[in-house]
Amino acid sequence: MTGKDSSMMKAWEATVKKTQAVAKKRANSIFGTTYVAHEEDNKDEENGSEASEVYHAERVLPNGDYYKGEWADNFPHGKGKYIWTDGCIYVGEWFKGKTMGKGKFSWPSGPSYEGEFKSGYMDGIGTYTAANGDIYKGQWVMNLKQGHGEKSYSNGDKYEGEWRRGLQDGQGKYEWKDNNHYIGEWRNGSIWGKGSFVWSNGNRYDGYWEDGFPKGNGTFKWPDGSFYVGNWSKDPRDQSGTYYPNPSAGSSQEGHLDWDPQQVYNELSEYQVSPGEKVSILPSQKRLAVWRSTKVDCGNNKPRRMSIDVNNGRVSVGLEKPSDRMHLWGGGDIGDQNHNNGNRTPSDHDDQFSSIPPRLTQLQTLKAPKKSKRQGETICKGHKNYELMLNLQLGIRHSVGRPAPSASFDLKPSAFDSKEKVWTRFPPEGSKYTPPHPSIEFKWKDYCPVVFRTLRRLFKVDAADYMLSICGNDALRELSSPGKSGSFFYLTNDDRYMIKTMKKAEAKALLRMLPAYYNHFRAFENALVTKFYGLHCVKLTGTAQKKVRFIIMGNLFCSEYTIHRRFDLKGSSLGRITTKPDAEITETTILKDLDLNFIFRLQRTWFQEFCRQIDRDCELLEQEGIMDYSLLVGIHFKDISPEGELIPSGSHTPTGDSESEGTPHISRADMDQLLLDPTRWASIKLGVNMPARVERTVRMSDCELQLVGDPIGEYYEVVLFFGVIDILQDYDISKKLEHAYKSIQYDPTSISAVDPRQYSRRFRDFIFKVFSEES
Repeated sequence: MTGKDSSMMKAWEATVKKTQAVAKKRANSIFGTTYVAHEEDNKDEENGSEASEVYHAERVLPNGDYYKGEWADNFPHGKGKYIWTDGCIYVGEWFKGKTMGKGKFSWPSGPSYEGEFKSGYMDGIGTYTAANGDIYKGQWVMNLKQGHGEKSYSNGDKYEGEWRRGLQDGQGKYEWKDNNHYIGEWRNGSIWGKGSFVWSNGNRYDGYWEDGFPKGNGTFKWPDGSFYVGNWSKDPRDQSGTYYPNPSAGSSQEGHLDWDPQQVYNELSEYQVSPGEKVSILPSQKRLAVWRSTKVDCGNNKPRRMSIDVNNGRVSVGLEKPSDRMHLWGGGDIGDQNHNNGNRTPSDHDDQFSSIPPRLTQLQTLKAPKKSKRQGETICKGHKNYELMLNLQLGIRHSVGRPAPSASFDLKPSAFDSKEKVWTRFPPEGSKYTPPHPSIEFKWKDYCPVVFRTLRRLFKVDAADYMLSICGNDALRELSSPGKSGSFFYLTNDDRYMIKTMKKAEAKALLRMLPAYYNHFRAFENALVTKFYGLHCVKLTGTAQKKVRFIIMGNLFCSEYTIHRRFDLKGSSLGRITTKPDAEITETTILKDLDLNFIFRLQRTWFQEFCRQIDRDCELLEQEGIMDYSLLVGIHFKDISPEGELIPSGSHTPTGDSESEGTPHISRADMDQLLLDPTRWASIKLGVNMPARVERTVRMSDCELQLVGDPIGEYYEVVLFFGVIDILQDYDISKKLEHAYKSIQYDPTSISAVDPRQYSRRFRDFIFKVFSEES
């Protein structure tokens, strides 16, 4: 338990002492003076045989909470009413202590939810009535509006359509109280995409939107048939279009000639989407105080807790910490964190390991890899690639700084033509377009400059920041060794961008798939494939005539969190293991499939989005004939002891890794708190800064190539980073020959080099085994 949780518990215990008497009086006033079964009166029942029948009970619990209804196995089970000391009330169906089924939850401040519950969450079909009078009727997932729903606002506005993570997202209609309405696409609670705004006077706008205002191609129509077509923008300098009068209306159209498109923005600024109400506490955060029996031998045989792993060859068996029999049960399990779900008992955990074959050996406590120095060697004067770095920086500064009109996101096919490239000569003395420089003369080539400039806008990359990262006073850093392909990698000083030299075949592959790649990111903002920001070439003049092509990419692991472990996952087994001894593995070591000893567990909505996006990304790569890509995963462990040991969930020590302070936990209570505040979502995207849990796995000692180990119920709180990398490898003749040759010696299914369709299927099968939904 963290220090914060400990202080909260002490404050809660002090409050409980003051509220017990009040709760008893209130219970008698509400339900009469019927018999109230105190927990002290039930000790004989608890120490005796475990009762499994459902019976009616009325109980004042030790912390002052009150329950009346059906009861079984020391939990509310069936139909019942629970009153918390803070005034929250739930009336409805229960299953082993969790709200499950139909019920009604009401807050003391006035709001209420009536509908379906699952595992303590508002989940299913339900109606939420806010304190200010807003009413939402529709689908819920884990306390959030998700799916189709209707919301009536207290100010008279209405919305009907799709919701996602509590906000309007997808297709929907919003109608203001004056009957003006919008029908179309939404994103994260804002009008975004293609849609139509209709005024009550008959005017309407049909076209594209961004953050609540027209942006891009659109048409404004008047009731008399005249219309204006053009490119829309809040910035008048980017506004352009043509007015078309209705020929049949004659001279009556002259009044619209003085019309200014900016009037639309002035009018729309008065039509804001009503914000949702922030709930102070969610039903799943309301923990239940219940008396839990633990099956412990009265002698000296205390239950033991084991964690299994075969790769280190040592057994670690320790005495289970004595835990209070009083648990706050429901939100995040306290004191019994080794459950796969909330319904397991300690004996279930012991039974899980009683059948482990004796051939399994035991892992010692997991440790974080030793800290490593900052990656890469700074390219200073005298370095063999110093001039190449200067050429690169000069070229980037020229390309990004060159003035260009702000192009629409709807690019013409000619922008993607592989012949669409710009050569620029950089003499040392400078020219009309280039500055003087200390390097040798070189030529600089930009491939498809309009496309990559637009991609940077799509990725919300500020041009000045981009240029400063790559071309600032700080030098680039060269990674110590080239990759398997022979390419060299360079990092910017701020770690935001990675620059990779590439072969001509890879450049051709990217240019060939560029239209599909561009459209993929336009359609799916959370695409996991590598983000490319520019494709360039430096050609040295003179006798060498050397060409160096390189691509600029985003660095997946640029974060304030330390990445403790890195895995490159393909779903193949041949050669997919790190040959370094444990002592040489550091935080920057890239581990592989057969090194993986975790299963990644994501919250439901994120897991569903993850599965959908992996499917979409793999379909893109399969269609483009790409194979040999992998999912790069970085793990930041939340809890590390001063000795460098990873601390499982529920085993927090008073002091931990100081650098980990502020890392979000993924316990149910913490997740609920995160969901309460949508502003905290901004830094969390699919694959970036994602709070999650990992479960430790083991492999059978007699199955060396077991790709996915067996989970053992040992969890760690983490922050995950992941993305699909190495997406420029064609299944060309060399890869076909490699597959044919290796198939003679090895199992063909274990080889990385397989045709794109088979690779995609195998990759997805593997990824969906090592990622799963949080139970």
